[in-house]
Amino acid sequence: MSKIIVLVLLSGCVFAQKLEVTSALGRKFYSNPDDQGTVAAAEKALAADPKNPDLILKLALAHSGVREYLEAVAICTRGLRIAPQNADLLLERGHREVGLRKFADARADLAKAAKLDPNKIDVHYHLGLAHYFTGEFAEGADAFHHEVDLAPNLDARINATNWWYASLRRAGKKEEADKAIATITPDMKNSGAHTFFYLSLVRFFQGRMPESDAVPPRPPAGNKDDETELKFDTVGYGVGNWYLYNGNKAKAQEYFGEVVKGNVWMTWGYIGSELEVAKAKKAH
Repeated sequence: MSKIIVLVLLSGCVFAQKLEVTSALGRKFYSNPDDQGTVAAAEKALAADPKNPDLILKLALAHSGVREYLEAVAICTRGLRIAPQNADLLLERGHREVGLRKFADARADLAKAAKLDPNKIDVHYHLGLAHYFTGEFAEGADAFHHEVDLAPNLDARINATNWWYASLRRAGKKEEADKAIATITPDMKNSGAHTFFYLSLVRFFQGRMPESDAVPPRPPAGNKDDETELKFDTVGYGVGNWYLYNGNKAKAQEYFGEVVKGNVWMTWGYIGSELEVAKAKKAH
């Protein structure tokens, strides 16, 4: 498979950026420069013990850290030839396959990982996403429900419940969705920064927070802060999704369209919005 590589000059050094994804909307997204040398360090460690699954996983994670998802998948594949029952390698490969929009491959990897280690919460989370993004909303809801049951703390429970609710609503199971969202009671608070935005979504779904308070400002043009964009993508997609399953397709597309103006192509809010915008364009 041929790869497109873009050379970027930083501080007098040349770094290669590889084409990772061509989105459903035709946008091309690239890896980041490895200006910290994390990949090289992980490669050096693995060279001293090349059949060590833990070191193989660390190398895959190093590639993922600079958005080299294709390479991370290839490294995991290499590791799985050595340790075919390694749930962590299957999880990492499945995680990155979701980001690469290879949802069927991700679903297969993550389903196998779930059988190998049914108590690994991240497996159920990413398996839920793989189902969800292929339109298998009931199956996604089941996976997210497992995640809720395994949640070790309130932050994890809030995050999982957001996706559990959304999956049930997209599956047409409103009564079950209402029961799911009611499990996040008014007294529950987040502790992690990311969870604040999932909790805002939950409160919006519950009718306890107005849309204007739930949705962060859209990042300005030229924004380089991934965290700012992640916040908007997460909530923007969630609110757009809410409008979609409540029958306001035009308002939903407004939100989805705003999300896909960004560049953080691996966020779940971006992927979900991209799929909905592409679907709407195809319908017309």
